[in-house]
Amino acid sequence: MKFESSIKPVNASQNAVYSKVSDLTNLSVIKERFNDDAFRERIPEDKIEEVRKAVEAMEFTKDTLSFQAGPVGNIAVQIVDREPEKCVKFSSTNSPIPFSLWIQMLPTGEYTSKIKVTIDANINIFMKAMLEKPLKEGVEKFADMLAILPYN
Repeated sequence: MKFESSIKPVNASQNAVYSKVSDLTNLSVIKERFNDDAFRERIPEDKIEEVRKAVEAMEFTKDTLSFQAGPVGNIAVQIVDREPEKCVKFSSTNSPIPFSLWIQMLPTGEYTSKIKVTIDANINIFMKAMLEKPLKEGVEKFADMLAILPYN
């Protein structure tokens, strides 16, 4: 089952966005940005503590990212394909539900671009009702977060 974010404008070139998301150690800036008002205002008030714990538990290498996902536990993803300046594809390596995720980027100007995040989760019909809304919200929030990261 696929879930796609809306298309998000980014105040950075396509090359800058690709460079940031194709090396996951660059995303450690999420930990630094967590206390920024622009970042936190996108998180529902009742979820701030949960998200803070998840952000603190994030671990990054060039090709992998692991994080705590509330009651689900530790989730890990690994980059499985890089299409320079266009797309970075990930696959879950530790997750109760196998999934793939990709981040697509396109230029909109010399110093601007747009991104879209897609997740394809292997969900059976019984789990769909329970997981559909959180996955839709999660992919949208992830795209929001990517749109506000500093790319310079």
